[in-house]
This record gives sequence, structure tokens and C-alpha cells, in this order.
Amino acid sequence: MNTIGKPTVLVVEDEPDLREVIRYNLEREGFVVLESEDGEEGLRILRKRLPSLVLLDIMLPGMDGIEICRAMKADRLTRSIPVIMVTAKGDESDVVLGLGVGADDYVAKPFSPRELTARIKAVLRRGQVRDDVRDSERIVCGKMIIDLARHEVRVEGKQINLTPTEFRLLQVLASQPGRVFTRERLIHRAIGEEVIVTERNVDVHIRSIRKKLAFSRDFIETIRGVGYRFLALEDEE
Repeated sequence: MNTIGKPTVLVVEDEPDLREVIRYNLEREGFVVLESEDGEEGLRILRKRLPSLVLLDIMLPGMDGIEICRAMKADRLTRSIPVIMVTAKGDESDVVLGLGVGADDYVAKPFSPRELTARIKAVLRRGQVRDDVRDSERIVCGKMIIDLARHEVRVEGKQINLTPTEFRLLQVLASQPGRVFTRERLIHRAIGEEVIVTERNVDVHIRSIRKKLAFSRDFIETIRGVGYRFLALEDEE
């Protein structure tokens, strides 16, 4: 089978039946699938093969998913590889913890193969969007334009007056549409770790941004108990 040019997904999951279902469906969608049943082996494969994306179960024997994700993000070789966490259904604390250590998205068990494939494609697509944003220095979302070079936002041609903090928060969210950010991660990415800002302050800033964006406010979605994400255009339709 010719695998040149196909995206590679490393599946780190200790349930053999689930791993088989995931592999079958991803291969049918054109992905190359690597498999591991425990954390240590998964990390070795990751560093050797450098896949396009890692699908990482949180509950693993030995080294768990949180430890693996933290190790990935601390390694310059692997830190840019996107991660989707697999969590137990409704386990909110695992979701917050996983996103907090650098995961790009999460999917809760049980999930449909169609949902999983859509999530993987969306995360990989966001990596391409980030490259486009760096090249163009403009983010276009419906009738809203975020001009990074001019540090300004326009909705239907009208300039929106955001504070510097509000602009940075909007920029971080809009640069990675579909990605869920915890409030803590938004603080670190948009404001900086050295500045003392509470999670409550983030909520206040987001409310202010939404009010100023008027009809474009719905691009910023609240993920209950977790944080915020910027609505991808394909999700809006």
C-alpha cells in the first residue's frame, strides 16, 4: 500500500477492540495508523515516527495520557504535533487537565467513528490555518476581519475598538478555530504567565468582546466548565 503523503495518526489506547475499530475507520478514510497499548511504548513510537497527530487515551497503564502529553510539549521535536485526548464520558476534570497541558481537542467515550474522523480532520486543518494566518496576517471570519499587522478588527467594514488584552484574546481564539482553550491557557497564550489575571477576568473580557462584535459575537462559543473556542466556519453552517 502506498502511504506517501498520507497523514499518520498514532493511536495510544489500551482497549484492543476499540483500537481495532479506530484503525479500521481511519485507514478507510486514508490515514496511516500506528498503534500502541501503553504510554511508554507510545512515547517511543512518537519520537521515532513523528506522526501527524496523536490520539491519546487519558487512562493508560503505566504512563498515563496526561504525562505523555506533558512530555510531548516539553520536547522541541514533538511539541508541535497535535493531540486529541480520549476521555471517559462526562469526566470534566480530565478534559480541563488535558487541555491545560497542551491537548488540542478531546473526544468522550463512547464516540462514533464519524465524529472521531471529523475531529481529527478539523485539528489537522487548523494546523494549516495557522500557517495561512502567519502568511497573510489577516483572519477573515464571515463579515469580520482581524488584521494582525494593523492590530485592528472590522465587522462589516466598521472598525471595532478593542483593548489590547481583548485583541490578544480574540487573536488567540480566532487563529485556531475549533480548538477549545481553558481559561488558564487563554491567560498564558494571550496575556502571559507573568501577569496576574484571574479566570474570572477572562470571562469579563470575553463578554466585552462579544458585546463589541455585535452580530459576529456568536463566533466565540462557551464550552461549559472548560473555557472557550472560536467557531470554525464549517461548524457554523
